[in-house]
Amino acid sequence: MPPLPLPRLSSRAQAMKASEIRELLKLVSRPSMISFAGGIPDPALFNVGMFQDAYRDAFAGPSIAREALQYSTTEGYLPLRQWIADRMGQSGIKAGADNILITSGSQQALDLIGKLLLDAGDTVVTARPTYLGALQSLSAFEPTFAPLDAEHRTGSEAPKMLYLVPDFANPDGRTMSVAARHDALALADRLGAIIVEDGAYSALRYEGEDLPSIAALDQQRASSIEATRTLYCGTFSKTLSPGLRIGWICGPATLIRRLTLMKQGADLHTATINQIVMHHAAVACFDVQVERSRAIYRVRRDAMLAALGRYAPAGTTWSRPQGGMFIWLQMPAHIDAACLLEQAIRSDIAFVPGGAFFPDGTGRNTMRLSFSLCDEAQIEIGIFKLCGLINAHASARPLVVNA
Repeated sequence: MPPLPLPRLSSRAQAMKASEIRELLKLVSRPSMISFAGGIPDPALFNVGMFQDAYRDAFAGPSIAREALQYSTTEGYLPLRQWIADRMGQSGIKAGADNILITSGSQQALDLIGKLLLDAGDTVVTARPTYLGALQSLSAFEPTFAPLDAEHRTGSEAPKMLYLVPDFANPDGRTMSVAARHDALALADRLGAIIVEDGAYSALRYEGEDLPSIAALDQQRASSIEATRTLYCGTFSKTLSPGLRIGWICGPATLIRRLTLMKQGADLHTATINQIVMHHAAVACFDVQVERSRAIYRVRRDAMLAALGRYAPAGTTWSRPQGGMFIWLQMPAHIDAACLLEQAIRSDIAFVPGGAFFPDGTGRNTMRLSFSLCDEAQIEIGIFKLCGLINAHASARPLVVNA
């Protein structure tokens, strides 16, 4: 019997595309593959024993066990929300539990904020390149994307949202200066827009001094979180565990209440037991885990930068991030990273072509390299082989130098 034809899908469903990264990860699971593709934490860093203890504690008595297995409030597990609020207070964002909404990872946070703010045709201002997951999530609401450095008019055509990753951005590792953060706030003020600050990588700094978040700068001038225009999205995925899917939104309580209604309609609440376990983990070892991750990733970042310095051909440039998980590589203009990837995979090397991170598909001569999963020996071999492929492509069509 032939399959039934697809039902008539909504226009937004027809326009949705699979994440290039998620699809790529399906292809790079073979043991021989050296993957610089996935921006994911090294599972060897997970504190498995501590999580085992946390789950045991969640079932240690009938009262806590029943709570862990039961429906919960949409806002989230109160002790976890309070821990997050206290933690954010240490970084200059004075918040209470009512300013925190627990989400199923920060990816759900982006979806909820898109539902709250965006209508079809609205404008979202982003850096270029920017996080593919944000483009994918926000595109469901049919906005247009405008670059951060463009001129933006006020009035009916003014952008509603600025989406920014100020610390060690995915994909290019850039960090916004304090002046640039103030400029973003001034732009949002002029446009009457909300800033969505993605802080996924902010804990992973390897050098330099910590910079104040946009949300903290916003609160300094507004005196209260209730008068700010920043929604801060945080996550435990890059520090403690991505598998538990625990993220959060921090912002004015009026907006948090609206976002809570959006979440009620989406999934009622994030899994109760996961929230209880994550609270246990955060209290027990957050700082220790962050320091351990920083130490390991710093060495891997340095190994990749050193290997690029040895092997990258002329005409190739790359970022030098102070933290995070990514190095951004730009090749001669005629090289298409998507085409190069096909050969790289045959050579057991994987990366993410940079065009995926541009709303208009430009940046085809760029790629994102993640150093989080590979040790120094794998990085050395992988970068050597990758640079050999780049050099071969560069030589196949010599660059034309303008006289």
